[in-house]
Amino acid sequence: MGESKKSATLSIDGKDYDLPVFSPTAGPDVIDIRKLYAQAGVFTYDPGFTSTASCDSTITFIDGDKGELLHRGYPIGQLAEKSHYLEVCYLLLYGDLPSAAQLEDFEARVTHHTMIHEQMMYLFRGFRRDAHPMAIMVGVVGALSAFYHDSTDINDPWQREVASVRMIAKMPTIAAMAYKYTIGQPFVYPRNDLDYASNFLRMCFAVPAEDYEVNPILSRAMDRIFTLHADHEQNASTSTVRLASSSGANPFACIAAGVACLWGPAHGGANQACLEMLKEIGTPDQIPEYIKRAKDKDDPFRLMGFGHRVYKNFDPRATVMKQSADEVLDLLGTDDNPTLQVAKELEKQALEDDYFIEKKLFPNVDFYSGIILEAMGFPTSMFTPIFAVSRTVGWISQWKEMIADPQLKIGRPRQLYHGATLRDYVDIEDR
Repeated sequence: MGESKKSATLSIDGKDYDLPVFSPTAGPDVIDIRKLYAQAGVFTYDPGFTSTASCDSTITFIDGDKGELLHRGYPIGQLAEKSHYLEVCYLLLYGDLPSAAQLEDFEARVTHHTMIHEQMMYLFRGFRRDAHPMAIMVGVVGALSAFYHDSTDINDPWQREVASVRMIAKMPTIAAMAYKYTIGQPFVYPRNDLDYASNFLRMCFAVPAEDYEVNPILSRAMDRIFTLHADHEQNASTSTVRLASSSGANPFACIAAGVACLWGPAHGGANQACLEMLKEIGTPDQIPEYIKRAKDKDDPFRLMGFGHRVYKNFDPRATVMKQSADEVLDLLGTDDNPTLQVAKELEKQALEDDYFIEKKLFPNVDFYSGIILEAMGFPTSMFTPIFAVSRTVGWISQWKEMIADPQLKIGRPRQLYHGATLRDYVDIEDR
């Protein structure tokens, strides 16, 4: 962070305090309040940290009003169209697009780390068969630190590198094994001759009695889902990873914390909530009634998968995801799946409805990703684990950036206290 060339003045009880103002390469200016408490004896109050920059970063930039998402300066639309997930992983981790040789080396390193320690198989057997796959993932990802001691020293740059590659490589294997365990099927080992997305699909859907031939359209759609969810700036789970890592915790524990946060329905569970809504609607002829309910302020029903907290006009990821959804549905059809029929008709009616246009309630990335995953044959319980696989590289990139930051401090938010003031203890017989 360079020197501030501007300042803001804050007046408290007739006394003025000058606060430095920093200008980023993109986005609004930021008022530096780090010395505010020391100088003025006050904190700022910002529930949810929606007006607070918790760090400075060079990884991802979002402009919600413009519908812009940039990874290291590259628009997400270009990356989703021209690139693929592991190349985007390299970009997020190292800052630039790789040369052909660099990409080949990176893909080889990831591919040869996809297996997990054989003893970890016993971990899965300790869970109930009806456990949610995310519950399994939280436990297994955290347990990686018990098996890979040679990459837990956060002060060693090489160990940080090894841990990064290991997590990107092993997360699809762990997610697929969690899925197989919950449906009572044998684990399927990864194969080094398949690309990242194809390998994941095969681990999820192959069985010993019959191998799974990966359709390139489905593999491309899966790769796009991974790519479009790779990173999203300082969201809840990424902030969780940064907060956990600020204490010096090992990388596997930090990513497990991110997985746990992502599990929340307001974060990673949005596409699952969207599919459950489509199932509730049931058939296309019921859509007008549900749209009517969505417009009624007194009705608690809300259309899931429309609009976005950050993007105010359109979700740049949704444009690409819609293309994939169309390709997958053309391949697999919707004739025998009423949920997908409802999805296509709801999208059509919502995009033509003046109410939705005026309120900027556009189909978002969760709407389309849920449709794709449903068509591929994934149960809704697997939607969030797949999101976790995608977001792992974002978490790791942010973690690596934070560990190398000379300004690193342990996270310690303040509070606005409304509890009791000093009280004397009262003996139990006198209460």
